[in-house]
Amino acid sequence: MDEGEIQLLRTSLLAHYDAHGRTLPWRGDVGAYAVWVSEIMLQQTRVDTVVPYFERWMESFSTIEALAAATQDEVLRHWEGLGYYSRARNLHRGAMIVRDRFDGAVPSTSAELRTLPGVGDYTSGAIASIAFGEPVPAVDGNVRRVLARVFDEPTPSPGFLRQRAAALVDPERPGDFNQALMELGATVCTPRQPQCGSCPWAEACQARAQGSVELRPLPKRRRPVPQITFLVSVVVHGSLDLEGCEEKAVLLRRRPEEGLLGGLWECATTALDDDTAEPGTLSRMLARESEVGPRALPTVLQSYSHFRGEYRPTLFVVEEPIPVEGMRWFTLQELPEVALPVVQRRIVEAALESSPTPQPHLKGDL
Repeated sequence: MDEGEIQLLRTSLLAHYDAHGRTLPWRGDVGAYAVWVSEIMLQQTRVDTVVPYFERWMESFSTIEALAAATQDEVLRHWEGLGYYSRARNLHRGAMIVRDRFDGAVPSTSAELRTLPGVGDYTSGAIASIAFGEPVPAVDGNVRRVLARVFDEPTPSPGFLRQRAAALVDPERPGDFNQALMELGATVCTPRQPQCGSCPWAEACQARAQGSVELRPLPKRRRPVPQITFLVSVVVHGSLDLEGCEEKAVLLRRRPEEGLLGGLWECATTALDDDTAEPGTLSRMLARESEVGPRALPTVLQSYSHFRGEYRPTLFVVEEPIPVEGMRWFTLQELPEVALPVVQRRIVEAALESSPTPQPHLKGDL
C-alpha cells in the first residue's frame, strides 16, 4: 500500500468519524487523567456499560490526587460490578506513582506510560495519542478485526497488526484516528453482519473483494468452560426478631490482593471439588453456635471469563458476634460502603431480606 492509498484511508476514516463519531464523556478536551481512566475501564468492557461508571468515578475522584488519596475499599466500591478488579487496583497504584514520581502529571509518552501498572502497548498508545498527540498506534480487538479484513489476513499476529496500524495512523490527528478506527470496528465492522455499505474503507477492503469478510479474522478455538460449585456461609449477628436493624451485623473476610476479585470482601466461601465435599470447619462451628438451624438460601449463578460459578449459600444467625480469625463484622450501616463482588452482594441481600425487619438498601448511592 503506497503513501497515496494510506492518505486516502486516513482522510476517509477521519471524515466518517467527524460525521458519525459517538458523543462520549471522555472525548473532547477532558484531560489526560480522564482519558487514562476511560481507557482502563474500556478494557474488555462495552462502552455503554462503562459510561455510568466513568461519570460516577470522575465525580468522586476528579483528580489524580483525589484517587491517590482514596482507600482501596473506596476505589473497589466504585468499581463494583464492572469486573476485572485488577484494573481498579492498578489504576489506584498508578495514581500514587504519578503523584509521587511524576509530580501529579500523567506521563506524556507511550514509553513512560508503559511504566505504570496495568498499562500495556494498547493502553499506552491510546492515552499518548489521544491526550498528547503522539503518532503511535492503539490496537484493540476492534482494530484487530478491521485490519484483518482490510488486509484479508485470517490470523493476524501482534507484530503484523502493530506494523499495519503504525503505518496507517494519521500524524496530524493520531488520537482521533485511533478512536475512529476503534469506533469503526465497534459500530460498522462488527463481528457479525458488518455494515459494509456504510464503511469508509469498503473499497480498499481486501476481504470484501474476496468474499471472506465473515471469516476474518478466523475465530480462536474456545476451551470448554468449567463449572465450579462454592459453599457460602452467610453469618448474621442479631436475632431475626430484633426490631432495630442497627444491631445486626454480617461477618465478612477480604479476598487476597492478587487473583480473581482481589481485595474485595466476601462471606466465607469454599470451592468444592465435587458435590459430595463436606462443609468447612467454620460451617460446622456455626451450626453449633447458631440460635436457629442453618437455613439454605437460593443458589446464585455467576459467569466469569474462565469459569461458571454456582454459589450455594447457607444462612447462620448467631446471638453473639463470635470472633473468627481473618474475618470482620460489618454493621448494616457499614455495608453500603463495603466493596463486595456482585454475587456476594446478591447473597447478602437475600440473607437480610429473609429477616422480617426492614433492611437498608445495600447498594447505597452508587
